[in-house]
Amino acid sequence: MITATHYLLLSVGLFSLGVIGVLTRRNIIIILMSIELMLNAVNINLVAFSHELQNVVGQAFAVFVIVIAAAEAAVGLGIILAFYRNKETVNIDEMNLLRW
Repeated sequence: MITATHYLLLSVGLFSLGVIGVLTRRNIIIILMSIELMLNAVNINLVAFSHELQNVVGQAFAVFVIVIAAAEAAVGLGIILAFYRNKETVNIDEMNLLRW
């Protein structure tokens, strides 16, 4: 039987991998993928607690987070493509072009 503890441990593992990816990588695409991994970990928590409490509010929030993550990915990839066309790199250290 899979309990809420199993889902929480999976979520902690995914969130930890996402945080490690954000803090250690310099490639902006990998950083965006790590942020998506962290959002998926939050969704696992929302759905697990929604199931435990027999309430659909957590599932509704999970769908909302998925929509926000899709919009964030679309806007982020658009910015990355525009940056790559100008600088021909996706290294986060070279992204000072967007500053005033």
